[in-house]
Amino acid sequence: MTYEHLDTDLVNELLHDGRASLRSLAEELDVSVTTVSNHLSDLEDEHIIQGYTPVVDYDSLGYDVTAVMQLKAEGHALPEITETLKDHRQMISVYEVTGDYDVIAIGKFKDTDDMNEEIKAIITDPDINQSNTSIVLNTVAENEQFELDTDGGDT
Repeated sequence: MTYEHLDTDLVNELLHDGRASLRSLAEELDVSVTTVSNHLSDLEDEHIIQGYTPVVDYDSLGYDVTAVMQLKAEGHALPEITETLKDHRQMISVYEVTGDYDVIAIGKFKDTDDMNEEIKAIITDPDINQSNTSIVLNTVAENEQFELDTDGGDT
C-alpha cells in the first residue's frame, strides 16, 4: 500500500472499530505496526482523532425522552448560555446556529417530568428571549459517522 491515503484509511478503519489493535490495523492497511502507531500519534497530536468513546444507547439506560431545544438569546450572552448548556449533564449536543434561533441544544431525559424540570431551569435565564422545544418521536439515525473520501472531494 502507498502512504498517499494512509491517514484517511486509518481513520476509516477506526470508524468501523474504534477498539481495533495496532496489529490488526497494520494487517488491514498492509503497513507495519510502527507506521500505524506513528500515524495514529500524529492524528491525535493534530486533534483529528480527539478520543475514543463508547456509543451509548441512552434508551436502554432509561433516558427515553429526547428533546430538541431552540433558543433565541441576547447576543452578548450567547457564549455564557452555550457554555451553561454544554456543561449541563443531560445535553448531548449544543450548537450556535444561523436562522430564526441562535442556539439548538439536544438533551436526553428519563421522562417528560424530568425534561420539563430541566428545561424550565434553563429557560428562566433572562438573556433567553424565546424558546421552542420539540420532543423526538422516532430516532431514525443518531451518532452516525461517515467514511472519509480518499480523493479529498465532497460526497
